[in-house]
Amino acid sequence: MNETRVPLVQAGTRPELAEIEARILAERGRISPLYQALLNSAPIAAGWEHMLTAVRKQSSIPADLRELVILRVAVLNRAPYEFEAHIPHALKAGLGAEKIEACRQTPLPDLFAPRERLVLELADAMSCDIEVADALMAAIKDSFDATGLVELVATVAAYNMVSRFLVALRIGH
Repeated sequence: MNETRVPLVQAGTRPELAEIEARILAERGRISPLYQALLNSAPIAAGWEHMLTAVRKQSSIPADLRELVILRVAVLNRAPYEFEAHIPHALKAGLGAEKIEACRQTPLPDLFAPRERLVLELADAMSCDIEVADALMAAIKDSFDATGLVELVATVAAYNMVSRFLVALRIGH
């Protein structure tokens, strides 16, 4: 097993972090290894918490679609810790075990509804190809208004950031 590449800050050990730790606890209920790593930089931890709270809890994207995107991005970026961490959220959002496991498959199986497949295709395009084809973006714009489009793209982008941070620093490996 590979060691984490950065020290994990234990909650309560650095008084200057008390305020951000309290915000993390209020939003997340615990300080996960991800946040323990982020706490090595208070400004990054604070900004990360603010942005990811907006993505996960303040966006208009339906929870099931959001969790599909997160699971798929975790798979594409080889971030098993992120995938496993989001299984309970996916189940709570109403995704069944079959769809959760199907997020691991390439190509994606045919069991996804059209809107689910659309957001999964966006996750694949943004994560693997970086550029999004005009035809795919046109289909997404037919399904989401401007707010939803921004929030969906931000969700894919944010979870690419999360998974790449986890993988680079070997958090949860």
